[in-house]
Amino acid sequence: MPRPAAWLGLAAWYGLAALVLILDQLSKLWVLAALKPGQSVELAPFFSLVLVFNAGAAFSFLSEAGGWQRGFFILLALAVSAWLVVLIRRHAGERLLPLAASLILGGALGNVIDRIRFGAVVDFLDAHAGGWHWPAFNVADSAISVGVALLIWQQLFHAPKAAK
Repeated sequence: MPRPAAWLGLAAWYGLAALVLILDQLSKLWVLAALKPGQSVELAPFFSLVLVFNAGAAFSFLSEAGGWQRGFFILLALAVSAWLVVLIRRHAGERLLPLAASLILGGALGNVIDRIRFGAVVDFLDAHAGGWHWPAFNVADSAISVGVALLIWQQLFHAPKAAK
């Protein structure tokens, strides 16, 4: 149970996760209203908006797996989210670890909502150069990526000496 002073930090970290989730879902609602599947709108020579549905995981991994992956990815994301809630609660008074966990939590739940609603994740951000395209992604994916990078940074450079 967190100390009373940690409740403020706990609320802030869960609030950050909720903000990521809300921004993710609002951006997806906007894109779903503005674009047709496959439609692309170039915003810069290296960046476009394109509406795609990804039934797989990162980089469309398992997207053609026949449908079983939907439930698997929902259960996996919910299990990881439960672990992140506990992790945030245990480390609410810290900075880097709960920041990373909050970003991952908000992103994971944002993508779970898509999988439940559409059977796939709504992706729409398309970075490209010279005919090469990075796989389309979304706000949730961005938050997860930043959160994982921060988590790695924290483990490499800020973990207690005894743990190393």
